[in-house]
Amino acid sequence: MRTRVLRLLRRPWTAAVAAVALVVSVLVAMPASGAAAAACRVDYGVDAWAGGYTARVRITNLGPAVSDWRLTWTYTGDQQVTSAWNATVTQTGASVVAVDAGWNGAVATGGTAEFGLQGTWRSADPAPDDFALNGTSCGDDGGTPTATPTASPTTPPTTPPPTTPPPSAECGDAVICSGFEDQAGPEPSGDWRFTAPDCRGTGTAAVDSAVSHEGGRSLRVDGRAGYCNHAFVAHTADLSSVGPVMYVRMWVRHSTALPTSHVTFVSMPDSAQGGRALRVGGQNGALQWNRESDDATLPAQSPAGVALSRPLPTDSWQCLRFAIDTTAAGLDTWLGDEQVPGLHADGVPTQDVDQQWLARGTAPRPTALRLGWESYATGDDAVWFDDVAVGSAPIGC
Repeated sequence: MRTRVLRLLRRPWTAAVAAVALVVSVLVAMPASGAAAAACRVDYGVDAWAGGYTARVRITNLGPAVSDWRLTWTYTGDQQVTSAWNATVTQTGASVVAVDAGWNGAVATGGTAEFGLQGTWRSADPAPDDFALNGTSCGDDGGTPTATPTASPTTPPTTPPPTTPPPSAECGDAVICSGFEDQAGPEPSGDWRFTAPDCRGTGTAAVDSAVSHEGGRSLRVDGRAGYCNHAFVAHTADLSSVGPVMYVRMWVRHSTALPTSHVTFVSMPDSAQGGRALRVGGQNGALQWNRESDDATLPAQSPAGVALSRPLPTDSWQCLRFAIDTTAAGLDTWLGDEQVPGLHADGVPTQDVDQQWLARGTAPRPTALRLGWESYATGDDAVWFDDVAVGSAPIGC
């Protein structure tokens, strides 16, 4: 029996057929002999289409305040959870366990906690009716689901909206937390060092005191076209023990739109590739991941795949976040608080998205962070970085 553990990595939506929505409202009752008030209520709203579904789950605490929560249920169909947000979800056979994400664990009397999940099904997907909160059953039979068909587009929305606030923008115990305010001179120093991993040309890097996201400084890299114009600034921190999911947040500002040809502005040496880089950049005018060892891209560079990515706006600060699962071939990427559906790999190959990326089947293990510019044909750009953080917990914008 296989257990699947999901760490806040969300599967992108696929093209779908007609959808239905179901809402289950379950009242958790204490035994009649106790004549006690209900302990909780669970609202389970489903958007389903042929072969897939998402669920929005709201827990209302009608009992004493709790400092953490654990919700369990059993699927009676053949549903399989593939991803989740705002909770850690584990499925073993038909049994599912959802545990709070830490920052949303405390729920006062009368308060609520919400999370979401996405999954697949083949033959049947009835809503569960046996919820239990922290071991307390939701009544004798869990209630009876009621289906309420609603008008819905033939294709589900690109990104399910988060149901609870995003992670804090504070660094917490992150291994890297830098706004470049400790940089005293015009050249990167201290924990930041200039590097040209393969060959150096005319690209330059400097501490900029005229442009910043917050504070008075940022890192500026003037990238030049041509393969040998690599110009990066690397942090000295060893990231090899960050995880099991590595979360990266940075504010980035580009002066030029991402070109048609391949460029890179984030490069991470990857021990799973023998030290070759796991790269974030662009191609065909949109954001992409690239693996140096086999040149695999995420998403696939087909018209359909590129359409699932996003361009990077110019002349404005953009919050770029990503999560790298170091135990599986899992990746997730956000531009601001929007998940980029094409920049997601969840272990289940999806044509035009992550089928090529997952063919390797090896989990990445980044060991360092480099910020800069590397082009492989055309592509000059001036790019700024600020408020950079890397850690083992989600970091918001």
